[in-house]
Amino acid sequence: MRIATRGLRFARFGLSLLALLALPGQDGPIQPRPRPAAKKQVDTEPAPSLRVDTNLVQVPVTVTDRLGRPVIGLEKENFHVLDNNVEQNIIRFAMDDESVAVGFVFDISGSIGRMLGQYQLAAHEFFKTADPADEFFLVEFESNRKLVVPLTKNAGDIRHEIMLTKSKGMTALLDAVYLAANEIRKSKLSKKALILISDGGENHSRYNFAEVQNALRETDALLYSIGPSPDNSWGDNNGRLLKQLAEITGGRLLEIGGSDLADLSQKIIIDLRNRYVLYYSPQDRTRDGRFHRIDVQLVPPRGLGKLTPHWRTGYYAPSE
Repeated sequence: MRIATRGLRFARFGLSLLALLALPGQDGPIQPRPRPAAKKQVDTEPAPSLRVDTNLVQVPVTVTDRLGRPVIGLEKENFHVLDNNVEQNIIRFAMDDESVAVGFVFDISGSIGRMLGQYQLAAHEFFKTADPADEFFLVEFESNRKLVVPLTKNAGDIRHEIMLTKSKGMTALLDAVYLAANEIRKSKLSKKALILISDGGENHSRYNFAEVQNALRETDALLYSIGPSPDNSWGDNNGRLLKQLAEITGGRLLEIGGSDLADLSQKIIIDLRNRYVLYYSPQDRTRDGRFHRIDVQLVPPRGLGKLTPHWRTGYYAPSE
C-alpha cells in the first residue's frame, strides 16, 4: 500500500506534489489502498456551526505520517470519535476538495525586523494556488490589530497589502487572533482556516489567552502557525504560544527552523485540500452551554506505520 498527497486543484496550477513530498532515493511515498468510487460520499449540505446547532457536529481531521506528510485514502472505519469520553456514531464521512476561506493574521511588529521579507514571501506563495471560489481576509498587527482587508474573493487585495507592510511597534498577537476568529465566522464556506505568521511575541494585547481560546473554540476554523520552534521560546520568540493556539483548533505549528517559508505555505495548502470531515450526532444534547471535549482515535490500515490525527479540541453546547 502507498501514502500519497493528493491535491486536485494543484494539477491546474502545474504543481507536482509527488516531487514536493517524496523522499530522496525512494520511488515515492507509500499510500493506502484507493477507496472504491461507489463508497465515496458527496456532502452537499452546509456544515453546521459547532456552537449554534449540536444536532450534527462537524470534526475536520488531517492525518499525517511520521514525516509530516498528509495521508489520504482512509475509510470511515479507521476513525473513532469520542465526545466527553463517550464514543459516537460517525453518521457521515467526507473528504472533498472544496473551496476554502482563509484569514491571514500577519505580524508586522518591530521584533519581526529582517524576517519580514521572508514572511511576506511565505504569504505570497499561498496565493499561487488560489481558486476563484476561495475567500480571504487580512489582519495585521503590531501595537494594535487591524482588519486591513475584510472577507473577499480577490486574493490580489491581500497580496498587495502584505507586500507593502513595514515592521514597527509592539505586539498585540492575542488581540489579532481574537479579531480573526470573529471575522472567519462571516464566511459561509464549510472549510475555514487561519494562518498566523509571527515570531510568537506578545506584549500589548487586552485579550488574554483564555478569552482567545474560547473565541477559537467557537469557530470551525483550523489555525496554522508559521514561526519559531516551541523549544526556543525566549524573548520575542515564543513558538510555544503559536503551538498552543494552533492545537486548540486541530491545526499545527510549522517551524521556520531551516525550512524555506514558501515550502511551509505549500504544506498548509496540502493540509487544507486533503482533510477528512467526520460528522456525528452527539448522544448528550443537553443545552447547558458546557464545553464538550472531542477526541479522535485512529486505527490505521496494516503496514502504514504510525499515523497522527490532528483535530479541533471541542465545541460549546448551546444554552437557553
